[in-house]
Amino acid sequence: MRIETDALIVGAGPCGLFQVFELGLLGIQSHIVDALPYVGGQCAELYPDKPIYDIPAIPYCTAMELVENLQEQIKPFDPEFHLDQQVSTLDIVDGGFNVATTKGTEFFARSLIVAGGVGSFQPQLLRISGVDSLVDKQVFYRVTNPDQFIDHDIVILGGGDSAFDWAIELVDRVKSLKLIHRSDRFRAAPASVAKMRELESAERLEFYIGNVTECAQDENGKLSSIQVIHPDKSETTFELDSLLVFFGLSPKLGPIADWGLTLIKNQIETDTEKFQSNIPGIYAIGDIAVYPGKKKLILSGFHEAALAAFAIKQQLNPDEKVFLQYTTTSPIMHERLRVQTPE
Repeated sequence: MRIETDALIVGAGPCGLFQVFELGLLGIQSHIVDALPYVGGQCAELYPDKPIYDIPAIPYCTAMELVENLQEQIKPFDPEFHLDQQVSTLDIVDGGFNVATTKGTEFFARSLIVAGGVGSFQPQLLRISGVDSLVDKQVFYRVTNPDQFIDHDIVILGGGDSAFDWAIELVDRVKSLKLIHRSDRFRAAPASVAKMRELESAERLEFYIGNVTECAQDENGKLSSIQVIHPDKSETTFELDSLLVFFGLSPKLGPIADWGLTLIKNQIETDTEKFQSNIPGIYAIGDIAVYPGKKKLILSGFHEAALAAFAIKQQLNPDEKVFLQYTTTSPIMHERLRVQTPE
């Protein structure tokens, strides 16, 4: 059964969630598609516990707290989420777009807003024999439940922020922790590197330079150890319960690249009045949008979402004037937000 909607948002990160809010204020209900099985985009996938300091009127919050607050903010508008699926096809038809996803969900959308960050993120994999069957059992490319590693002997691979952040986060929960990277040159933040060195000096974790070449499994098929080769060609066997791999995530633009949009380095070129692409009715906000002076900030994406919402309202109702109303005083806004109008 095809779903008809005035607005289909591709991407459920912070900018996509705020787009729901801005459209909702104008009386436009949204459907949202996201490739991840949960909302939050990069904030949930890459740095849920990272601090954010540049959201207006919020001196500090974690990335995940921001996502949770945005979800609370959009509740009055009852958005419908279609998660764990990617837009696979798009056809331009009279009055809008026919859209289908990888799960077979079909839409007729009168407007489409791409808020997909820089694409869907895929982890860079550990390419050694036997690993694939252990993924999400003893080999992990992301952490969703830190408590599952309590009292484990764990090894973390990587030299970027994710590897260091999780090493620092998990060191007090696990039985032992080893961090392995191909060199002593890191991509992680200097403060994280300093903290790792401090933990190493206190013998709370061990750091080694090397590359994993093999993994061994016991008679029950459980991962029991890994083999690491060091720069001097010596080899070490490390016994472990869990292996966390953080080699980085690669953004994949996916089928969006075939929609006929004007792209600049895998970003969608937009104007700065409507944040509309070269295809009327398709808009882009957040990191995936590019225009002169673009700054990749969540704050910028929120601004883009507001102006895109007004443009979509005008597109859907070309014969009506779209009035700017304020949430502080407008009874219509209060009704849509389900709050009581102050007397």
